[in-house]
Amino acid sequence: MGTFDLNLARVFVLLYETGSVTATAETLHVTQPTVSYSLAKLRRHFDDELFRRNGRGLTPTAGARRLYEPLQRALADIDVTVRQADVFDPQAMSGRFTIALSDLGEATLLPRLLAAARDRAPGVSFTVRPFDVEDAESQLRRGDLDAFVATPVITSHRTVRIPLFQERYVLMIAADHPRIRGDAITLCDLAAEHHATVFGPSGHVTPRAVLAAHGLLERVAVDATRFSMLPYLLEQTDLIAIVPEYVGEVFTSSHRVRLVRLPFETEPIEVALYARHESSRSPAQRWLVRFMTEVLGELVSPAQLPPSTAP
Repeated sequence: MGTFDLNLARVFVLLYETGSVTATAETLHVTQPTVSYSLAKLRRHFDDELFRRNGRGLTPTAGARRLYEPLQRALADIDVTVRQADVFDPQAMSGRFTIALSDLGEATLLPRLLAAARDRAPGVSFTVRPFDVEDAESQLRRGDLDAFVATPVITSHRTVRIPLFQERYVLMIAADHPRIRGDAITLCDLAAEHHATVFGPSGHVTPRAVLAAHGLLERVAVDATRFSMLPYLLEQTDLIAIVPEYVGEVFTSSHRVRLVRLPFETEPIEVALYARHESSRSPAQRWLVRFMTEVLGELVSPAQLPPSTAP
């Protein structure tokens, strides 16, 4: 087969993970004809078509699927070795990152990210787009996003999922709710109240699923599209809502609402960061992923506390 150019391996891995000549060219800072020329060389070298075009981009062949893991692993090892010799100074870095967050993420996680970024990398700026569970992975693959944070588990060979923290669910009510007293509620009382729920593109479906499991969907008085509107709604009415606990804690600090324990256990949810594979990230994107993991991974929801210390 002759010698094999390491740059071709990087082109192959990026084409596999992005499914796009355009995104590969942008990541490598080369032209699209250059990527197409490299793909032609790869096809000759391996005597395989490697990728077929479909309506959404490039689909790997069986031969490409066999090649991906060993080539991706080899590139990752090389990148780790090279980065150890590099000097990367976030204080001197400038640029703009595009990330996707749900409205909950914008209200609770974004302030932490920006505060830490102002300290660690003051030249960095952010564009925040609304998280859409149906399209986020494609946006990441196309290069429209550098990373996104989500609770739904999105499975794709083109992205990596990095767990950040876990949350459990609680009930959020007005601080002066006329009927619910104390910090706990019975199932009978829960069934007697009217609920506010959220149904939208964030993929946060557990609250409605919990109500459905207990036959309480008929008690939903309002079904909105954004979690961030709930505290405004609840402090003005006697409606109640099931929310993630860390989010609820943030809302209690700025609204006349309080949190109440649910009368049953709910499965903890895991909040995760999604990004391209390590070998497919630019140096700046590698910093972004480390930065977001460190800052948001520091969050400790009460769901993570040992039973003896949890409130």
